Amino acid sequence: MAKEDVLLLDFWVSPFCSRVKIALAEKGVAYQQRGEDIFGGKSELLLKSNPIYQKVPVLLHDGKPMCESTNIVHYIDETWPSPPLLPASAYDRARARFWADFIDKKLFDAGGNIWKTKGEDQAAAKKELIQILKYLEGGLGDKDYFGGDSFGFVDIIAIPLTTWFFAYEKFGNFNVEEECPKFAAWTKRCLGRESVAKTLPDPQQVFEFVSMMRKMHGIE
Repeated sequence: MAKEDVLLLDFWVSPFCSRVKIALAEKGVAYQQRGEDIFGGKSELLLKSNPIYQKVPVLLHDGKPMCESTNIVHYIDETWPSPPLLPASAYDRARARFWADFIDKKLFDAGGNIWKTKGEDQAAAKKELIQILKYLEGGLGDKDYFGGDSFGFVDIIAIPLTTWFFAYEKFGNFNVEEECPKFAAWTKRCLGRESVAKTLPDPQQVFEFVSMMRKMHGIE
């Protein structure tokens, strides 16, 4: 496929954009990416392609836009079926969709509540995040990846969010590896994969971005 047929509207620190980039890398799909100024200079293409939410990521394939990262990863898996990201059996696919939905509804917001708060509210947010990670450890079980022996759909949905953990730890004064060692081991395993390692931003740069966001919110 020609590179110009696939375009990603992107923002460098967004874990949701990283999901799309990892999925495309896993499929070996060449694409172009266009960075967006999400704070005030959103492009006309973004506003036209995602008029309801007006946010990234947006994937344009042959000019047709797809929105919302989990939905986009589903589209990528169906459009370029090899190698498959979802498991073969209907039961395992249903489980993968459950955990992806759980991650979407819980993980990023819980982490955000750590850096957006102080005192008792922050302590509660930290407790919530740790509990979410423990639930995910239960879903992982004794497997290397959420789908079993192979890196797949749920791993792609979850791993980009871990780039924000360093910031959560700094502001929340805790350590994910100490609290959830199985999840931390899974994170390291995923980071050893080329599609992940070459895609995710540096956690220190994410921390600096979150520090800027805290100042913007008047938290400092």
